[in-house]
Amino acid sequence: MHINMGLPTLFPHGRETEFSWYRKIDEGPWDGLTTYERVLYPDSWAVIPQLAAAAAVTERVRLWTDIVALPMRNPVLFAKDLATVDVLSGGRLTLGVGIGAWDEDYLAVGSPLERKRQRMDQAVATMRAVWAQEPPVEGHHPVGPAPVQADGIPLVAGVVGPKALARAAQWAHGVSDPAHSLHFNVEALATQRERVVEAWQAAGRTDRPHFSAPVWFALGPDPEKQLREHVIDFWDQDAVAAGPESSYVTAPDAGTLNCGAAGLLAAVNGAREAGLDELRLIPTTADPDEIDRAREVLGI
Repeated sequence: MHINMGLPTLFPHGRETEFSWYRKIDEGPWDGLTTYERVLYPDSWAVIPQLAAAAAVTERVRLWTDIVALPMRNPVLFAKDLATVDVLSGGRLTLGVGIGAWDEDYLAVGSPLERKRQRMDQAVATMRAVWAQEPPVEGHHPVGPAPVQADGIPLVAGVVGPKALARAAQWAHGVSDPAHSLHFNVEALATQRERVVEAWQAAGRTDRPHFSAPVWFALGPDPEKQLREHVIDFWDQDAVAAGPESSYVTAPDAGTLNCGAAGLLAAVNGAREAGLDELRLIPTTADPDEIDRAREVLGI
């Protein structure tokens, strides 16, 4: 199982701290680094510039997004941006896509809220055509650059339900399960792994789908406080009050957050037991020493 380290995308920090995270992650033993997306959030960074900077500073690790809201973008321009990052990274980019959890982000950028899933399917088709160098306007040039990866940039779908899995099986490299990033449930993840495989088989696919998940962690002096304060701040009161049906993850409760060394070890060991191909660790601080603390806890 691969283990990726997330970036401090959602916390106030500057250039030197950001570059320190890139370098520390690329030194190893992490298999990749991950960024996240939130438009209406005070300290969040933009995905493409951050990926481009990471591509320039790192040499080894794979670059991930987890998860970007594809339907609120222009797919031709986004495909061009992503192909540029793929070239800058030497073909190390994987894109996690979904419909997102916040309608307000769509409203902020002037994107409609209707038919998000259908628009995501259409956007994927458009992006794949762009990466295959099919001109989007008949009789004109294709959109460059072409990605380094011969089959285009791998797409991992952040989806959960059976209908969404069936749609993802038509175009995705695999699935990232976002439902357990706070409350890690090994049995539920193992069951979902089987559902993903079944969805691929039902779609007539013979390849084994990638299956991964994110998990938030905290290892500071007071890890429970560190994690809880970030979770409460990140999930605004409307989302928390609406509960799990309104978003990808269960709203925080009083007693089951994964935090501290024991929580991180349980998540990593549970991810292996559940058959995950890759686990993404989401930090809850901008302190680069959190990377060293994670290495020490995991003994890697």
